[in-house]
Formats: sequence, C-alpha cells, structure tokens
Amino acid sequence: MTEGNVLINPASLAKPSGFSHGVLAENTVFLAGQTALDQDMNIVPGGIVEQFTQAFSNVLTTLEEAGGRPEDLVSVTIYLTDVDDYMANGREIGRLWRQMAGSQYPAMAGIGVSRLWQKEALIEIQGIAVIPER
Repeated sequence: MTEGNVLINPASLAKPSGFSHGVLAENTVFLAGQTALDQDMNIVPGGIVEQFTQAFSNVLTTLEEAGGRPEDLVSVTIYLTDVDDYMANGREIGRLWRQMAGSQYPAMAGIGVSRLWQKEALIEIQGIAVIPER
C-alpha cells in the first residue's frame, strides 16, 4: 500500500479481519464490499430489502468515516445471489436508496453470483467515491 493511504475501519461496523472497510487514497475512497453484517457479525434477518438496507448503510458509514457523503459516490457494484428477487423489489430498494443517498446516482453495475462470503448473504455492495475539497 502506498504511503499516505489511510485505512478506514469505523468502530460501529464489525471488526474486519484480513481486509479494511475502506482505503482513502488522496481524495478517492475505495469501499470494500459490504454484506448485510451487523456489528455482531450476523447477517440481518429478512430478505433482500432488509439486507440491501444494512449493506448500503455499511458502505455509507465507511464513506462518512472517510469524510465523504453519499453524493461523492462515483461507482457502485452490487453483487446479487438472486437478480430476479432484487428486481422484484426494485421499487422499494430504489425508494430506500433515495432516502439514504438522495437521487443522484453513480455509475452502477449489478452482477449475479452463485454465492457470497457468508452463506446467508443475498447482496454485497462495493463502491468508489471521490471526495471534493469542501
């Protein structure tokens, strides 16, 4: 890792092991993939909507710890174990996105995968943000 990069590991998130929740390199924040883990290292109960809310909240918590805001997101990748389930709940997920991050959307990709690190995880969200001088 380049000297001057700052590891971002919010105390309110589960303690990472073998990775950092984020890395701030100059004014760019690289946000690690976040599943719906709560602080006790458990996937939140419920379906894709509840898991989206927790996973995206984890991403935004890391971004905020780095000094960023949701509108600073420039790229988001969403990994899904069931794309059809995500699409069926897209209206509610979109409403939650706007509630949590506003209506400015970054470049995005949604990718279907066979499984994620935790077997109970339905979604993982990864991002990149550029924090402007304020």
